[in-house]
Parts: sequence; structure tokens; C-alpha cells
Amino acid sequence: MSDRFLDKVYGARDAAATRKLYDDWSSSYDDEVDGQGYATPGRCAEALVRYCKGGQRPVLDFGCGTGLSGQALRAVGFEVIDGVDPSAEMLAQAREKGLYRSLEVIEPGAPLAHKPGDYCAIAAIGVIGAGAAPIETFDLLMRGLGRGGFLVLSFNDHALEDPTNEGRLNEWLDCGAARLLCREHGDHLPGIDLKATVYVLEKM
Repeated sequence: MSDRFLDKVYGARDAAATRKLYDDWSSSYDDEVDGQGYATPGRCAEALVRYCKGGQRPVLDFGCGTGLSGQALRAVGFEVIDGVDPSAEMLAQAREKGLYRSLEVIEPGAPLAHKPGDYCAIAAIGVIGAGAAPIETFDLLMRGLGRGGFLVLSFNDHALEDPTNEGRLNEWLDCGAARLLCREHGDHLPGIDLKATVYVLEKM
């Protein structure tokens, strides 16, 4: 198995180049990350369901990629999942899994199409950080939640090296706009000895 894409993915690039990398990676993505023991989707789903129960309450899987995050959410009991991602090729892989109520291509940085409160929770699993979405995405996701909604997200060790990322999260907590329910550091891609912190926040 090649680790060519994992070697490239954490490098800084613009949105168009990032989209192309994920388009090109789409057909081998599942095999490559699963081969490295990809743990973050399961960790995030299990953390979220402690506070937001599954069933028919809809969840938005933001940056859903090939649907590994959707699989994890479904496994803990979330039945109504919508997915969005900038990569049409990644979404084609997700569509084949038959997990999602809807799947849509989004433009990086564009406002979310739904109204706050349409989803009980938003998942952004492995979305923000080096080689992926910028930290401004965190603000977009929090604004997309209604009061009492939940956000589950992860910062891998590369993202944690930039203090801006946790700093933005702490800004929401410090002003009382959100409440931190979970913060757990653990496995991300153990095959390459990379860890991640999983967070669950409730919007106040």
C-alpha cells in the first residue's frame, strides 16, 4: 500500500489544490487510512453520542469525504445523516456506501445552506488543520448550530502545533458562547504514530 497521499496531505496549499488532492485520493483513501488504523471517526462518534442521542434527529457530517465518518455515526445510532464536502470524487465514494440522506458539494468557506437548528449536531471529523480547512471553518460551524446544538470535531497533532486552532475554540468558550463537554487526546492514525484531540461543544 502506498503512503503517497498521506505524505502529501499535511502540506499547506490553496483550496483548489486541496480539492484536487482529495479528488485524486478518493479511490484509495479508505484503504490507505484504514491501513493506518484510522481511529478518529469512531472516537468522535462515540464522544458525540454521550451527549446527543442518535435516532431520527438529523446530523450534518461536514467534510464527510468518502463516508468513513458517516459509517461511524451510523454505528452509534445516528440514522439521519446529511453529508457535504468540497470534493465531488470523495462524495461519489460516500454515495456508494448508502449512508446519507443527502450529499452535496460545497465551496470552501461558503456559508452553510441550512438554518441554525436544522441539525441537532454537526460533525467535523479530521476537517480543520494543516492541508485541510482553515480555522475560520470552526466559526462557520458554530454559527450553523442552534442553541443547544452540538459540535464534534478533531484536531490532529499537526493542527495542535498551531496555537491559533485551540485558541479560536477557547474564544467561544471564554465568552460563554459555547460549553466544552469533552476534550480527549488519543489515537488518530496509529500506523504513523499520529494522535488527535476530540472535542464536543454545546452551543449556548
